[in-house]
Amino acid sequence: MSQPTTIRVLIVDDHAIVRRGLATIINRDPEMTVVAQAEDGQQAIDVFREYQPDVTLMDLSMPQMGGVAAITAICAEFKQARITVLTTYDSDEDIYRGLQAGAQGYLLKDAKPNELLNAIRTIHSGQKYVPPAVGAKLLQRMSHPELSERELAVLRLMAQGMSNADIATALSIGESTVKSHINRLLSKLGVSDRTQAVIVAVKRGLVSL
Repeated sequence: MSQPTTIRVLIVDDHAIVRRGLATIINRDPEMTVVAQAEDGQQAIDVFREYQPDVTLMDLSMPQMGGVAAITAICAEFKQARITVLTTYDSDEDIYRGLQAGAQGYLLKDAKPNELLNAIRTIHSGQKYVPPAVGAKLLQRMSHPELSERELAVLRLMAQGMSNADIATALSIGESTVKSHINRLLSKLGVSDRTQAVIVAVKRGLVSL
């Protein structure tokens, strides 16, 4: 009778204590082993090339290069890459961006050890792993109209408290153009004023204060 294949796991997180904790949980399972660890997105790409793990656990918020950029780069080079986002954030924009980049799963760091191991097995088997609460937020996000890059730029400057004139100067565009961008993004966000727009944007993870 053939032995079950060991699932080779790469852990990517900028906190050593988190990596150590995850590695302890994973290595206790006889069907899994942590083959490598990385502490930022660029290191994740380099380590992935070297080890080509079966499943990668990828944090989103890291220095140098974040998780979304790393997932995008890895999936572009390795079509069979199986990656699950592992993060403390569950804002719908983070979920959307992680899965859109090519991740097959999304797991929060407060997940129980059994859920973590189950997620790794599910991803390894070629299926997606998205917990129900995360899936509900993702569906909600997908129903929102997409903001353009310029609308996002205007929104981020609004969140910094800039006036229309300040935004126009910062983006080298006319004040009337700023107003039309703001009107469009208010409509897309389903709000009636700038304050509500910023509140909704923060909740969704579009901007951070």
